[in-house]
Amino acid sequence: MDYPVNDTQLIRDCRIGEGTKVWNFVNMYECEVGRDSMIGTFVELQNGVKIGDRTSVQSHTFICEMVTVGNDVFVGHGVMFINDTMPPQPDKDAWLPTTIENGASIGSNATILPVTVGKDAVVGAGAVVTKDVPAGAVVAGCPARILRYKEGYGPAE
Repeated sequence: MDYPVNDTQLIRDCRIGEGTKVWNFVNMYECEVGRDSMIGTFVELQNGVKIGDRTSVQSHTFICEMVTVGNDVFVGHGVMFINDTMPPQPDKDAWLPTTIENGASIGSNATILPVTVGKDAVVGAGAVVTKDVPAGAVVAGCPARILRYKEGYGPAE
């Protein structure tokens, strides 16, 4: 779908689902955003990024190549995603992917290295996520550590 672009948006070769709101001062190129989602002011979505349905990406967030964000996800203000763990690495074959599974919530100013954040997991504000986050886990800190699990999740007892 072509999206109406004005002088406060750079939206190039993107697929944007019906009902999705894209605010001003956004850079988006060669990415996909699902239905009924929201992309906030001063967000950048790079080539190949995939955002699911009913997902909210708040202002000042940077989502780099090789990131997939599921459905019903909340990404707070100023979240930074990283695909290059040894910068500067010009060889894109050395970059690593990140997956944010359905229902996850990421607090403001978190930094997400190439990991998987599991279904319904919660990443606290300011956390630096260096390892995979299990489904339903609540993590915080630098580096992020599991604080607890949401009801119905957790390691087998």
